[in-house]
Amino acid sequence: MTSASRPGPSDKEGVQPRVIQFDDNSLLPLLFGEHDQNLARLEKQLGVSLVSRGNRLAIQGPEDSALAAGQALEALYERLKKGMQVGDAVVRMARSGSGPAGTGKTYLAVAKAVALLMSGEVDRLILSRPAVEAGERLGFLPGDLREKIDPYLRPLYDALYEMLPAEQVVQRLANGEIEVAPLAFMRGRTLSNSFIILDEAQNSTPVQMKMFLTRLGENSRMAVTGDLSQVDLPQGQGSGLRDAVDLLAGLEGVACVQFTDQDVVRHPLVTRVVQAYEARDTAVAARDGDLFEGRGGKA
Repeated sequence: MTSASRPGPSDKEGVQPRVIQFDDNSLLPLLFGEHDQNLARLEKQLGVSLVSRGNRLAIQGPEDSALAAGQALEALYERLKKGMQVGDAVVRMARSGSGPAGTGKTYLAVAKAVALLMSGEVDRLILSRPAVEAGERLGFLPGDLREKIDPYLRPLYDALYEMLPAEQVVQRLANGEIEVAPLAFMRGRTLSNSFIILDEAQNSTPVQMKMFLTRLGENSRMAVTGDLSQVDLPQGQGSGLRDAVDLLAGLEGVACVQFTDQDVVRHPLVTRVVQAYEARDTAVAARDGDLFEGRGGKA
């Protein structure tokens, strides 16, 4: 599979579309979906035009959206090459960024990372998480350091095993092509030729987030995912993810995308659970705001 930006069938006003060429035509009906429904979903989600001719697909639209569509299709194509299915839920995960539980944030980030590793665009993957959750501290947990850390990193391992054969995961972990480590282990490093993921970033502090973001080296990319409704930091401690979103939104080279409950791809009940919590939180925030304004008026 190859991709590039060059003139194609949907060229408009001199803007060159992004063109992807697939090497296995037999997988394209599954990739595009019945009556091209997968392509139609991506067009609607990302505001692009997708036109296929033979084993080539032209993507026309805003540069960022066309890139996102191409990356999504490449990740889905890699799933099919491994014998995995591509259904409606998986296609909906073509939109990445922060959001509520069940929206595929970790899954999509790891899928993109693996696709870049397999294509040779990066030399290694580095997957990280803060190792403090649900009020626990590593020092109070039983076992050696690895035994203490592994439970926090398990979702990253699970995503890897969904993307790659088990023997490849083991081999690439052993030779250093894939590294899974707590956020604290990133300090003092410069990460070059890598795709770096920080998962559950809402549980990082602003100092940790700054440390992580400044590890970016030459020919590297980063994906930061998290759910700001599930911050497990101590009372009064600000979230590094919230701080970074507020500070860096609009900065050249940084893209921030927000999921909603409509993007949940787990059991339908998860959507209703998320909506219930969001409704409660909105009501509490409104009530607290009214109380604050009342106190201010009396003062």
